[in-house]
Amino acid sequence: MEEFDYRAALKQIPPKPGVYQYWDLAGELIYIGKAKNLKNRVSSYFNKDNYKVNAKTRVLVSKIRKITFTIVDTEIDAWLLENSLIKKHQPRYNVLLKDDKTYPWIIIKGERFPRIFWTRRIIKDGSKYFGPYASISMMHAILDMIKEIYPLRTCNLPLTPDNINAGKFKVCLEYQIGNCKGPCQNFQSEEDYNQNIEDIKCILNGKINDVIRQLRSKLEKASMDLNFELAHKLKRQYDLLDRYQSKSTIVNSSITDVDVFSIATDERHAFVNFLKVMNGTVIQTQTIEIKKRLDETEEELLSIAISEFRTRFNSKSKEIIVPFELELDDPGIRFTVPKLGEKKKLLDLSQKNVTFFRRDKLDQYEKLNPELRTERLLTQMMKDLRMNQLPRHIECFDNSNFQGKYPVSAIVVFKDGKPSKKDYRHFNVKTVEGPNDFATMEEAVFRRYRRMLEEEETLPQLIVIDGGKGQLSSAVKSLKTLGIEKQVTIIGIAKRLEEIFYPEDPYPLYLDKRSESLKIIQNLRDEAHRFGITFHRKKRNKGTLVTELSEISGIGKTSSEKLLRQFKSVKRIREANEAELLQVLNRKQTLAILEYFGKNAEEAAGQPEALEGNSVPDGFPHNLDGDSS
Repeated sequence: MEEFDYRAALKQIPPKPGVYQYWDLAGELIYIGKAKNLKNRVSSYFNKDNYKVNAKTRVLVSKIRKITFTIVDTEIDAWLLENSLIKKHQPRYNVLLKDDKTYPWIIIKGERFPRIFWTRRIIKDGSKYFGPYASISMMHAILDMIKEIYPLRTCNLPLTPDNINAGKFKVCLEYQIGNCKGPCQNFQSEEDYNQNIEDIKCILNGKINDVIRQLRSKLEKASMDLNFELAHKLKRQYDLLDRYQSKSTIVNSSITDVDVFSIATDERHAFVNFLKVMNGTVIQTQTIEIKKRLDETEEELLSIAISEFRTRFNSKSKEIIVPFELELDDPGIRFTVPKLGEKKKLLDLSQKNVTFFRRDKLDQYEKLNPELRTERLLTQMMKDLRMNQLPRHIECFDNSNFQGKYPVSAIVVFKDGKPSKKDYRHFNVKTVEGPNDFATMEEAVFRRYRRMLEEEETLPQLIVIDGGKGQLSSAVKSLKTLGIEKQVTIIGIAKRLEEIFYPEDPYPLYLDKRSESLKIIQNLRDEAHRFGITFHRKKRNKGTLVTELSEISGIGKTSSEKLLRQFKSVKRIREANEAELLQVLNRKQTLAILEYFGKNAEEAAGQPEALEGNSVPDGFPHNLDGDSS
């Protein structure tokens, strides 16, 4: 295949703001982008350093066979043009806006005695549109409240002055039940009707306080004039508006007209929340999902979402609140990154919304496909622990002893974030005397991975040591002896502050206490401790029983173990008869047992076997000199 001569194409591109398009060999549009400087931006795709780092971009660049571009006056123009072209052509390598359906609007029809209703179609006929509304129920609640306060006509009659004065129309049922004041028969003046329309526009624009103040003034005047019927109607309208306002999210009234955006991302998706604030009230809110196609930055994704929202909601706000600086330069728009105050509270509110939406969406995806959750957790863990591969296979070590006696080590194994109990192992310590936790750890790690190397098993990606710097250093010493210290990531976790230690790093890593990565490490540590302490107690209990039998003259450690293997408990040994004991011991040892427990051979003959006692559990590992599982 003939290579694309990008150098010749770059010579034709000017250093001006605009939109560029990439086309493949089949003449298909595969990517659209915007730039403040077209020449610099397009050139960056063919930069060898970027080409090596980004695998997805490498695939895109390999398919480019033609570059076209459109020059515009400002970067903001490029921003808007990019958004409209992406929505029109939906190129393969551009982000996919998942929430691209048509939302409803509230319309005030451009006519005499305007009707108010909702629609999904915008027609440029002089009508006023408010919205769109992400929540259908919210939109209907607003319409119902408006209709209850302000009776308006619903018919489509041509209410011209000539028609009304000629008496062409008669009032309908809507007038009879109080839903309309009858402008078709001059029962309501056009001036009064239009005043209601102006109040409704204020409400829909978020200027509800102005309407409430006017109603309060009219209510006070009606009360002073003793017009109690009018006062009652005004009081009802006032209460409805006040109740509606109390349900709205109120912020500082000095914030008159701003757009607020926040973003949350993961490996595959981005989620962007939008809040529209007018006159101190949040009047619109929506969150959309963006499916990534390339390794887009948060800045690029947020820019795309801002353009989409402002186009969709027809926003003309001069101030946009964002969580970080954006490389967008337009004298007509001010981008604000607040650190304190009311605007920071608005940004925090938006961030809460997008975080909740992201969590809810991911939960839905992961319920349908549990493997997505595993991939997400492992990817997050890889990032948090600064690894270069996913920790699909993790092993965790823990030691147990009792005042230096009965030392054991345990290892638990997690695969794809879940316990793999068939791979659990425990070790009887062979080379350590006394309570030396460091030496015990060194021996256990060495024996574990020496055996894995001998049997040509795959090493884990991550090893977790239950302990601080000392235990970690001992484990690393064994890995170096085996020559595999560079093949795995090894960390230690100290219990007191849940600190994560790395080899030869004096400073610990602190993960967020709510971090899922930390929770997995804690689960590993706790599971290793449970598994290790269970084995340790079994060994200690058996050691205590062996010690008691070994006190009998002529009964040594080996004979004690044989008896326990046969009878399972000291009580059963005590109640055994001579014939049963002779199956395990010689006659001299049998007589010694019988004498120790205060019986003679005649008394013991025919004695039934006891069924109770402190037994050694089935499956207990009796070979104390070797590894067991």
